[in-house]
Amino acid sequence: MACLRLTALLCALALPAAAADLAKGPDITAAITGNTVQGTMSGGAAYTEYYDADGTIRGDGYTGQWAVEGDTMCFTYGTDPATCHGVGIVQGQVSWYLDGAVVGTGMLAEGNPNGW
Repeated sequence: MACLRLTALLCALALPAAAADLAKGPDITAAITGNTVQGTMSGGAAYTEYYDADGTIRGDGYTGQWAVEGDTMCFTYGTDPATCHGVGIVQGQVSWYLDGAVVGTGMLAEGNPNGW
């Protein structure tokens, strides 16, 4: 029984830590605007995207739109509806959250190194 209580306590302590890691809207804007993120989504798809200050996403052979809404970053590609993610940013490492789970990670790179 003590083991079960300890497990529950550890889980409870972990939840606020994950929430505390999420960036606030102004911090997302400051970190992402005019920079590139390169990483992998949970399905294994690699990506490299430049986030222009005008709200345009530029990738290899595609574009989209991005916007910070509240404390989330929203992405729109083509005619697909926007999807909004929580964003964790720690020492240049970006984590994308959807429904409380990490669905992708990446590293920030300054500017637009690919020239898109």
